[in-house]
Amino acid sequence: MILTNMQSFLGAFAVVLGFVSYVPYFRGILAGKTKPHAFSWLVWSMVNAIAFFAQVSSGGGAGAWVTGFTTLACAAVTMAAMRNGWSHITRMDWVFFAGSLAALALWLVTKDPLGSVILVTIIDILAFVPTLRKSYHKPDEESASLYALSAVKFAISLAALSALTLTTVLYPLSLVVTNGLFAALILWRRNQFKAEITQPF
Repeated sequence: MILTNMQSFLGAFAVVLGFVSYVPYFRGILAGKTKPHAFSWLVWSMVNAIAFFAQVSSGGGAGAWVTGFTTLACAAVTMAAMRNGWSHITRMDWVFFAGSLAALALWLVTKDPLGSVILVTIIDILAFVPTLRKSYHKPDEESASLYALSAVKFAISLAALSALTLTTVLYPLSLVVTNGLFAALILWRRNQFKAEITQPF
């Protein structure tokens, strides 16, 4: 009972942390400072939904709550991103987007929950590429804090899982790594730009 209560607390805390992390992100979008890549967020909304149902079906419990919340948040960001237009999308972005959709099509014929999660993890990484490319050149158009807090919230969700299996753990663990590394990349590129500006001629 104590363990169950602790898992519920951690699951709820991860959701609250996720909500808090998205508030300044949406403010940045409305202000025109933050410009999410529509392709990445569209795919992320789909794969989070898949991962959520896979976690629930495998007994993930409260640890799956944050994945469900993130599904809704990603869908909202997708709609906001589409309002920014498509001028920044490159041919390579279309390639990775098509690859993500192809992997999703493969998921439709995958009945095994673990196979689904493995595919979802691969798709999520492919979907990161357009955002990675854009943010490498324009790091100020993304939020390092959102991705850093996302890494933290999914780390907390791991501790809230009722069943620790590869099916329930793999996807959130991959998000801890990718979000943490991406937050570090944004900060590194911002520091590089600042160093270039302050260098004497």
